[in-house]
Amino acid sequence: MEKKTIVCISCYFKGADFMDELHLLGNEIILITSENLKDRAWPWHAIAKSYYMQEVSYSVWNLDHLVQGFSHLMRTTKIDAVVALDDYDVEKAALIRENFRIPGMGQTTHRYFRDKLAMRQRALDKSISVPEFTAIFNDSEIDNFAAKVPGPWVLKPRSEASATGIRKISDREQLWETVNSLGEERYLFLLESFKPGDVYHVDSLTYQGKVIFTSASKYLSPPMQVAHDGGVFRSQTLNRTSKEFKELEALNKKLLQGFGLMNGATHSEFIKGKDDGKWYFLETSSRVGGAHIPDLVEASTGINIWREWARMEDHLLKNIPYKLQKPTSFAAGLLVALTSRKNPEYTEFMCDEVYRFLSIENHIGIVYRSQDERQVLKRLDETAEKVTEQYLSVIPPKDKPSS
Repeated sequence: MEKKTIVCISCYFKGADFMDELHLLGNEIILITSENLKDRAWPWHAIAKSYYMQEVSYSVWNLDHLVQGFSHLMRTTKIDAVVALDDYDVEKAALIRENFRIPGMGQTTHRYFRDKLAMRQRALDKSISVPEFTAIFNDSEIDNFAAKVPGPWVLKPRSEASATGIRKISDREQLWETVNSLGEERYLFLLESFKPGDVYHVDSLTYQGKVIFTSASKYLSPPMQVAHDGGVFRSQTLNRTSKEFKELEALNKKLLQGFGLMNGATHSEFIKGKDDGKWYFLETSSRVGGAHIPDLVEASTGINIWREWARMEDHLLKNIPYKLQKPTSFAAGLLVALTSRKNPEYTEFMCDEVYRFLSIENHIGIVYRSQDERQVLKRLDETAEKVTEQYLSVIPPKDKPSS
C-alpha cells in the first residue's frame, strides 16, 4: 500500500497516539509546532521531519510565514493531508488546505468549529437551541440585548479554547465597563445569557458524514467553574441506555450534520437548563477533547479516540473502507487537580476501580472504571474531598490556558 504523507499542526503538546498510529500504519508524519515545544517528548520515532514556528503570542503564529514555509516544503514533498491536533490549530490547517488545495475542512466550515459567534448562528439556523446571544459590534444592539435579556451574562472570546477568557457579568454598569475595556479587540467577543444548569460533553467520531461513535459525559465540576474558582475537575460518563445519553446522541448528530462535518473527531458541549430542563448548545470543536477526556472515553468504551481518528484518516487516504470496533459500556470517571507536588504519589489512591493514574506534572489525575456508576461517583467524591483537604493548589485564572 502506498505510503501517505500527513502534516500534523499543533501549538500544544498533544497527539502522540495519533502520530504513532499513523506511523504504525506505514505513513510518513511531518510535525509543525511552536519553537518553544521543540524539546518536548514528542513521539520522535514516528516523526520523519519537524518544523518550528515562533509564537507571536500564545498559540498565534505569523500565518504568512506559515504559508511561505509550507510552499517550500511542497516543492520537494507531496502532502496528502493536513491535520490540526489542537483547537488553536484548526484555522491554521484550514488556511493551508485552502491555499494548496489539499482535501479536508476549508475556511468556511472551520468557522463553525472555531468561531463561537458563527457556531451559534449556524445552530440557530439548524433549529438547535442556544442561550440568547449577541455580537458586540454595535452599541445599540448591546443596549437592546441587555434590556431584553436579564443578567447575569457571560462575555466570551469568539475563538478561544475551553473556558479561557470567559467573564461573568452581573449588571449593565459592569457590562459597559468590560466592553469598553476591550478596546480595538471588542469585535473578537460575544455576549451571552448565563444559563444555570448541568454541563455535558459529547465526544464523537464522524466518518463520511455519519456519526459512528458517541460518548457522552456530565461535568461534575464544569471547566468554567474550575478555571475561575479553582478546585477539582471531575467528569463522569453517562449510561448508554439512559434518556440523557440518547437525547445528547441525537442532538450531537443533528449538530454535526448541520455544521457539515464529513470526517474526524469532535468535542461538543451542551447545558441542560436548570429552570426549564431544555438542552442548549454551548460550543463544538473539530478535534479530540482536552483535559484527559480521551482517557475517560477509553476507560468507558475501549475506544482510543486519537488512534481511531488516525485509522480513519489512513483509510480515507488509501480508499480503504473503515469500520469501528464495537465499544464497551463501562461507567467511568475522571478527576484532575492542580497540586504543589511536582510528582504526587498515588499509593494512597489505589483501589479496585482505578483504571489509570495520569502522569501530569504538578497534577493529580485519576481515571476510574466500574460496572456500577454509583461506585464510580463514590470514588470521585471521596477522592475530590481528600485532594481538596490535602493536596489542592489554586492559582488565579490567567489569559493563557494551563492545560
